[in-house]
Amino acid sequence: MGLGNPGPQYRGTRHNIGFAVADELAGRHQVGFVAAPAEALMAKIHALGPGVLVAKPLTFVNLSGQAVDELCRYFRVEVPDLLVVADDVNLPLGRLRLRARGSDGGHNGLRSIIERLGTEEFARLRVGVGRGDPQRDLAGHVLARFEPDERAEVETAVGRAADAAELFAAWDVERVMNAVNREDPSGEGTEPGA
Repeated sequence: MGLGNPGPQYRGTRHNIGFAVADELAGRHQVGFVAAPAEALMAKIHALGPGVLVAKPLTFVNLSGQAVDELCRYFRVEVPDLLVVADDVNLPLGRLRLRARGSDGGHNGLRSIIERLGTEEFARLRVGVGRGDPQRDLAGHVLARFEPDERAEVETAVGRAADAAELFAAWDVERVMNAVNREDPSGEGTEPGA
């Protein structure tokens, strides 16, 4: 489940990095998005295994839980099989962090999903979009598009996040966490289990 806001005015914004990862996955496997039996778009990626869905809620980020809950119920997706991809302002640009469970970390989309599912026990892949100028309003930052000098790093991060999602479809979450969290695009290393 890649989080983002629907509509062309939000395309390419920091908050929509989850949509970018979902689009990357669909593009790699040459499948298109169709209307889902919820307020979302979905693509079935048979190459990754039977029943693998990639979805984009159309409920705006803050209400993502509605679409996630409806899709999980309709397709009988068990919570451990759910991966949510979201932006994270607390991670440096391009850094990935995969967790098997946890709090919302201040992300309204994750908060909505936790409230609707009634659990924090789902995997989430956070993609760092940076905090930006601390004097700038945080909402303005996440709704802004990436700067031209950030785009190459963002494209790399989106590709790595799509790789991680593909691994999630094949491996257990602990193994994917070991692979993803160990990688560090800055070259500085990531502490084990971070």
